[in-house]
Amino acid sequence: MEQDERFMREALREALSAQSAGEIPIGAVVVWKGRIIGRGHNMTERLRDTTAHAEMIAITAATEAMGGKYLTDCTLYVTVEPCPMCAGALAWSQISRIVYGAPDERRGFSLFSPSLLHPRTEVSGGVLTEECAALMLDFFKSKR
Repeated sequence: MEQDERFMREALREALSAQSAGEIPIGAVVVWKGRIIGRGHNMTERLRDTTAHAEMIAITAATEAMGGKYLTDCTLYVTVEPCPMCAGALAWSQISRIVYGAPDERRGFSLFSPSLLHPRTEVSGGVLTEECAALMLDFFKSKR
């Protein structure tokens, strides 16, 4: 649990980077053997790309670092539960584990298809939930 919190704090740092750039504050890191090999935060506005989610950016960076398309033996830490698009990409990457902070009660993959992930992928939610959720709530309050 201590390691999960440590890496979720790194994902939160990425989320703060997104927030400071006017993006929805979601951040992600991919970890392999205790080392961060991929980082990402939402960049949909900056890149004008609806697929530029934090998870997608982190997956791309991690596969580059690994030298291949598979992320077996890796863990993704993300501040908010992945959407179905990101869950599909994570399934194709064969990531071993996903740890998220806050559930996404409107667009999270588990609402649509809990079996979307690779069958061997382990999922854990609820790490630093309050901090992760607060970032999202504050962001959307400021937009209203």
